[in-house]
Amino acid sequence: MMMNKTTKKLTSKKPKRKLYIISIVIILVIGSVLYGLADRYLIEHVEVVVSDEQSSAEGTSNAGVTRSSATYDDWSYTSDDIKIKIDQVQTGSGSDQITYFVADVTLQDSSNLLSAFADNSFGRNIIENTSEIASSNDAIFAINGDYYGFRNDGVIIRNGTLFRDSPVRTALALFNDGTMKSFDEEQLPSSTLLADGVTHTLSFGPTLIEDGQITQDFSHVMIDTNFGNRSIQGANPRTAIGMIAPNHYVFIVVDGRKQGYSRGMTLTELADVFADLGCTEAYNLDGGGSSTMYFMGRVVNNPLGKNQERGVSDILYIKER
Repeated sequence: MMMNKTTKKLTSKKPKRKLYIISIVIILVIGSVLYGLADRYLIEHVEVVVSDEQSSAEGTSNAGVTRSSATYDDWSYTSDDIKIKIDQVQTGSGSDQITYFVADVTLQDSSNLLSAFADNSFGRNIIENTSEIASSNDAIFAINGDYYGFRNDGVIIRNGTLFRDSPVRTALALFNDGTMKSFDEEQLPSSTLLADGVTHTLSFGPTLIEDGQITQDFSHVMIDTNFGNRSIQGANPRTAIGMIAPNHYVFIVVDGRKQGYSRGMTLTELADVFADLGCTEAYNLDGGGSSTMYFMGRVVNNPLGKNQERGVSDILYIKER
């Protein structure tokens, strides 16, 4: 009789032990998944701390100096080497209103157009606000870049240095002669790009204008399928760069997602604006909450209609040299 009772007790413990083991396994699996997501999208991974030589293709003498001969106000800047004119444009009304900012930039030399990384470091998930990166690099003007740090692919050349060589998409190349051109990363090797004088590549897209023509119907274009990516279809905040002629650029930042102020733009609408401005090349960069334009110490636009920047991994910027 005593043996039967003992056997019953042991038998009753088995389901509890099984449940305990299953619970531990579930917790470990969930923990592993959460850590994997955090490691991919949140935890900083510094691959390269950028040196002074890497951060400037021409060295750092006179870097960040605003020349005494320069004249400027809240919307323009003119010196011997740089001309910047920013216009705020509003179209439509009510729920269909769009507010965007157009910076017409003419440079004497392409060396005035630079790129910088958040925290002066290359890697994944390293972010700062556009204005913070711009300020720490003495920028006169800046826009957010391609947010390369959200992904682990693409061909990333900045200030003449190759940082990543994992070709997957159509990217943009900026050359030392002041021109820009989209290219297929899988067809054009990084060694060729560098030999041809590429100073910066931006890996996002799509290409909006190529050789003076709007490139495609953008209604079904896809850039990334990463977890957490918002669709680039429909009307959204936008950042993009265009070229009218060598060393004559147009930077556009579109506000959005705030009814009565700006709904954002579709890619087709954005391409049309660049075409109307006479651009022969134009390329879409990271948008949404990243879309930010900085000029002379202030954020010009209204990110997400909240005057609140979102951290990004990189910027394009203009400064005196």
